[in-house]
Amino acid sequence: MATFMYDHVHIISPDPEAAADWFVDKFGATIKGKGTAPDGSTMVMVDLHGSNIFLKGRAEPPTHEAPPPGSTYGLEHFGVVTDDLDSAVADLKAKGVTFTQEITNFRPGVRISFLLGPDNVLIELLERKPA
Repeated sequence: MATFMYDHVHIISPDPEAAADWFVDKFGATIKGKGTAPDGSTMVMVDLHGSNIFLKGRAEPPTHEAPPPGSTYGLEHFGVVTDDLDSAVADLKAKGVTFTQEITNFRPGVRISFLLGPDNVLIELLERKPA
């Protein structure tokens, strides 16, 4: 039987280069590469400490804004783990990041917080410690 593993998150953005810069500035990611997708739009590949985020523009601008987080079916958010949630939240707030949920004890050993990334992408920050 074939095996499957997570490879990347692919985000459509009106400005993929600015979105990539957001991940570099806020999360310390690195840009792996830039290019042009087959439809002619810009594509930026970001390495988030071993996880891939692909950011792509549209060949033609969309006719509407992105829906608010949680208002449609499909991907709602993606999670990023940190070893120090308190410090991460404080650092990101100092960089002007908007949080939609403050730090919450989700279950024993797991604390979470939610923030808005570039283009209002919902991102969960989580910290896992032995319960």
